[in-house]
Amino acid sequence: MRLHVADHPLITHKLTVLRDQRTPSPVFRQLTEELVTLLAYEATRNVRVSPIEIQTPVTTTTGVKISEPRPLVVPILRAGLGMLEGMVKLIPTAEVGFLGMVRNEETLEPSTYAERLPDDLSDRQCFVLDPMLATGGSLGAAIEFLFARGAQDVTAICLLGAPEGVAAIDKQVAGRDVTLVLGAMDERLNEKGYIVPGLGDAGDRLYGTV
Repeated sequence: MRLHVADHPLITHKLTVLRDQRTPSPVFRQLTEELVTLLAYEATRNVRVSPIEIQTPVTTTTGVKISEPRPLVVPILRAGLGMLEGMVKLIPTAEVGFLGMVRNEETLEPSTYAERLPDDLSDRQCFVLDPMLATGGSLGAAIEFLFARGAQDVTAICLLGAPEGVAAIDKQVAGRDVTLVLGAMDERLNEKGYIVPGLGDAGDRLYGTV
């Protein structure tokens, strides 16, 4: 697994505002969108392209276009929805699928309750969106789901990650083509499985249900 932790003052600044418990949901949503666009820039560094010849006002030249099949963006419901707009702003031609996953707060184990994905993901580059990489259960299950559908190249984008979650994903995906892009690596998980210092429950803060 390739791990990339963003090191940019704008990302750190926006994360600082997200962490502040006084930040209201509308601001939280806007900053999440902006953060994802910044993280997506790094996450798509190896997006597949193919050459194309075009005519400029001066001459002909060769550029590139996004290759077929197009990338697939997969937000993990519900919190991942708050990251979707920032991602498709950068890759508007990408297709979008959905995975609904929920974590049992006692066992911390994930389960899938909904999915809307192509039946065959062979040769597709998949980008999974999940704000918080805590225990790694939900994200790991989502990555396994995509590989079971034939995906061969999966990139996960998270606002924050904990060392325990990163280690769990690294162990789970051994030997597979997986990239993990984080806005920041936090200190640890607490006894309830929440990231410390973290920013609380991303879904609740995105949608105002705290």
